[in-house]
Amino acid sequence: MPTGFSTRAIHAGQEPEATTGAVNVPVFQTSTFAQEGIGQHKGYEYARTKNPTRTALEACIASLEGGTHGFAFASGLAAIDVVLRLLEPGDHVIAGDDMYGGTFRLFERVAKPTGITFSFVDMRDPQNVRAALTPQTRMIYAETPTNPMMRLCDLEAIGTVAGEAGCPLVVDNTFMSPYLQNPLALGASIVVHSTTKYIGGHSDLIGGVIVTNDGAVAERIGFLQNSCGAVPGPWDCSLTLRSLKTLAVRMERHCANAQRVAEYLTTRSECTTVHYPGLPDHPQHELARRQMRGFGGMISVDLGSLERAERFCAAVRVFTFAESLGGVESLLCHPVSMTHGSIPLERRAQLGITDGLVRFSVGIEDVEDLIADIDAALAA
Repeated sequence: MPTGFSTRAIHAGQEPEATTGAVNVPVFQTSTFAQEGIGQHKGYEYARTKNPTRTALEACIASLEGGTHGFAFASGLAAIDVVLRLLEPGDHVIAGDDMYGGTFRLFERVAKPTGITFSFVDMRDPQNVRAALTPQTRMIYAETPTNPMMRLCDLEAIGTVAGEAGCPLVVDNTFMSPYLQNPLALGASIVVHSTTKYIGGHSDLIGGVIVTNDGAVAERIGFLQNSCGAVPGPWDCSLTLRSLKTLAVRMERHCANAQRVAEYLTTRSECTTVHYPGLPDHPQHELARRQMRGFGGMISVDLGSLERAERFCAAVRVFTFAESLGGVESLLCHPVSMTHGSIPLERRAQLGITDGLVRFSVGIEDVEDLIADIDAALAA
């Protein structure tokens, strides 16, 4: 198999179907598979355990992340939940203090009552991670860039800390996609994605994946995937495979548009702060240049007050005011009332997630139309 990203996105795990020669992987819409006799089957027995459409997706996403084992799930949170099931009561996790609100809710309100403990630290400084280590630390969990404040973690440095501590580094790579960042090559042991976002890319599916190079971890995740059963159906797997074929070209356009939009936003006095790692004045711009192949399509902007944020969100016309991100269409989100409502108020204040903060998911429309839409909404 050639090594180019787009070539692998189109072909990895997706040989023409043997019976008919179908170029696209068929949607194997079946719950079970006929067996020729006791213990005699063709590799598939029951679709929760294994489905050929899902197998193709898992092979493709593993290739794109530079991993050897891929596992697909019904949502990004289902994937993260299985990662947490690698732990036992009494184990300790070091996690970033700025993260998606749904992940924080899963940690605090689902995993913590089972006896797993968490320390939330500012991972911009790897020494904060080192200082949080305890004899019970069994996992380090990072997002980079973070949601919604666009902070970065130095994956090589934190991977070194994790290696010295003998615990896996888990990285949520949703904001970047495999096209822009590959954490396994930088020291991570496990990568997770919400495929709902850039990998799916069209706002028409819900899904998640886990990728790893560790055979023992993969064996356990495979067991949990089958035992817990939070797997995607074949149609969602097929839609995700379709989307992977255009991931590279979409991400190039997302990055180009977001750079233009971010630069424009810095010229507007209504925007008190613009958070985008592609801006030279972003405090971690050089780290972004070093560990990412592009700066992504996500921008967060503080408009100064809830009233101004409300007026702005009501006035956009090309951007759609909605939760989620990563689709071809541009979306606008108000984190405090939408994606990050489960984060305690005092923590939001510490992180800078203010009532005036809005988050742009810059799509692939004509960038002149996006800027004109923002200009008109700011005037409102």
